[in-house]
Amino acid sequence: MVAKSIISRPVYGTLSPQPGKHHLFIADAEGALAIAEIAERAPPGFFDDSEIVFIPGPDGKHIAALEALKPAQFHQAPSFASLLPRLRQTLANAHMGLRLYLSGTEGLIGQAMQVALEAGIDHTSIQTEHRGSLARRMQCVHCKGITENVTTQPATCAHCGLLLLVRDHYSRRIAAFQGVCINAEDRSEIPPMEEAFP
Repeated sequence: MVAKSIISRPVYGTLSPQPGKHHLFIADAEGALAIAEIAERAPPGFFDDSEIVFIPGPDGKHIAALEALKPAQFHQAPSFASLLPRLRQTLANAHMGLRLYLSGTEGLIGQAMQVALEAGIDHTSIQTEHRGSLARRMQCVHCKGITENVTTQPATCAHCGLLLLVRDHYSRRIAAFQGVCINAEDRSEIPPMEEAFP
C-alpha cells in the first residue's frame, strides 16, 4: 500500500457503488480489480448506465473481465494522453448525477482528477482507489518536464537529463512528485540508483 508518511500525498479510499444517473469509471492496469470488486457489491443494473475507460498494462490483463460487466460503453485506450480528448468531451457533456470512479496508479488518478475538477465536477462526486505500482509521476523543477513511471531514487529527467532526487512532495496542481538536481554542486558525484518505488 501507499506510504502514509507523505503529508502532501492525496488520501485514497475504496471504491463503492453510489447512487447516480451515470457512472464513469477510469482505470489503468490493476485498477480494473477495484471495478470488478465494486461490481460484486453493486445493485442489479448498476452498469446499465455506466461507462468504463480502461488503459490496460502491457500484458493486456483484465480487459475481458471489464467487458463482462456489460457497461453501456467500454473504451480501451493505450495511454492517458490518448483518452484525454474523450474524457474532456464526456465531462463537458455530463449532467447532474454523474459519479466518477478513478482507480489504478497515482499518475492516472492525479491526472484524471485534474481534468474532472477543471470541468467543474464536484469533488464529492469523485471516488479514488490506488491499485498497482507505486511508480511516481515526476516533474523536474529545473526544466518543468514530466517523467512518467519513475521507480528509482535518484531518477534521470527524461527531458533535460539531470539526475534528480525524487522528493516526497506531491503537487496536486500538476499531479506529480517534485524532482530536484541531486548533484548540482558537483556533477561528477553520481550516487547509486536504487529501486525505490516498485
